[in-house]
Amino acid sequence: MPTTVTPMSVAPYDAILLFSFGGPNGPEDVLPFLRNVTRGKNIPDERLAVVGEHYAHFGGRSPINAQNLELLEALRSELARRGVSVPVGWGNRNWEPYTLDALAGLRTEGAQRVLAIVTSAYGSYSGCRQYREHLAATLVGLGATTPTGNDGDAGLVVDKLRHYLNQPGFVRANADAVVEAYATLAERTGRSPAEAAAAPLVFVTHSIPATMNEASGAQRPSYLDQHLEVGALVAAQVGERLGHPVEWTLAFCSRSGPPSQPWLEPDVNDLRTERAAAGMQSVVLAPIGFVSDHMEVAFDLDTEALATARELGIEAVRAGTAGTRAPFVEGLVDLVLERAAAERGEDVVRATVGAFDAWPDVCRPGCCRLRAGVDSGVPAACGSDDPATPTDPATPTDPATPTDPAAPDAHAAHAAPHDDTSTTGAR
Repeated sequence: MPTTVTPMSVAPYDAILLFSFGGPNGPEDVLPFLRNVTRGKNIPDERLAVVGEHYAHFGGRSPINAQNLELLEALRSELARRGVSVPVGWGNRNWEPYTLDALAGLRTEGAQRVLAIVTSAYGSYSGCRQYREHLAATLVGLGATTPTGNDGDAGLVVDKLRHYLNQPGFVRANADAVVEAYATLAERTGRSPAEAAAAPLVFVTHSIPATMNEASGAQRPSYLDQHLEVGALVAAQVGERLGHPVEWTLAFCSRSGPPSQPWLEPDVNDLRTERAAAGMQSVVLAPIGFVSDHMEVAFDLDTEALATARELGIEAVRAGTAGTRAPFVEGLVDLVLERAAAERGEDVVRATVGAFDAWPDVCRPGCCRLRAGVDSGVPAACGSDDPATPTDPATPTDPATPTDPAAPDAHAAHAAPHDDTSTTGAR
């Protein structure tokens, strides 16, 4: 019989890395941060300055760094509660503290094998392979001699925690947030809880190009299907607690790129305009595509989407994210212990909820490419792909990786340049 994970030990890992996107800490950081995010994209500073105005609504500061610090402390506390003593570092792709500095610091403290927790629950290029490409370049910068950085010559080996979209704690944390949002809606409108609970539920995530969505489904359910599954799971739990089924749909935010390029739809604002015309008076927005209330949520939902709702005369309540809710944090630690037990050769039960099985610990060949069937030639860590070979000149490629391994990767932000999300295209 399989055993559950063994508590109190994360061996063979001797350190954990919270691995995120990053964001500016003040007005002077905004333009340099956006240059990092769009490195290799040839976007002029004038355009970046326009995008940077989004941060002006928040004092030039992204909420993501403070939220990552809160998650960092929550993880440390939960590990300590279970009797696990292990260093937990934090590194970002696009702003301080950078991944290279974080891993170098853990190596100095004696770490040799690190487990990275990416702040992205879902699988896609932006939420998986882009992080793996960045990690490979970072390990080469630390001394690795193979393109994927997995030879140990950097003085440490890094593994990536599997995707956790269908981990019970992530789903429960989102359901808790939605139930709270319905209670808030009842208070604001003066309706009874039962009346408020009749309002439709709109799940929101970051849009990505249709080509990226197609590529995300090469080995596993696609990015779109992942969100539809989580939406169904969260809605079912919410319905049980409210006492009746809830009407729900999935919408998207943060679309960018030329209008001629298809992205996932409908846009959340377009959807609500359509529903308002059909008589919708209230709605709950639940950003299940995002782990925390960072800029995508704070600007695209709390600023733009709620303003649209007011213009349409709709009472809208935005549910919280998984953030540092206990079920989510406990679920992440469960996953750490699960992976450690698997690496020790133990038979483990991989906790999931819903129709999908657990995502693999090691990404499969062709996992989460930018475009389906196209090998960009950019090496990626934590996967079973063969080492990257020079790309066929006839094959479309992404911009070259920076020669400075300490710099953020060249493939950041295929979504909106102001994107500091970590769960999709979000990253």
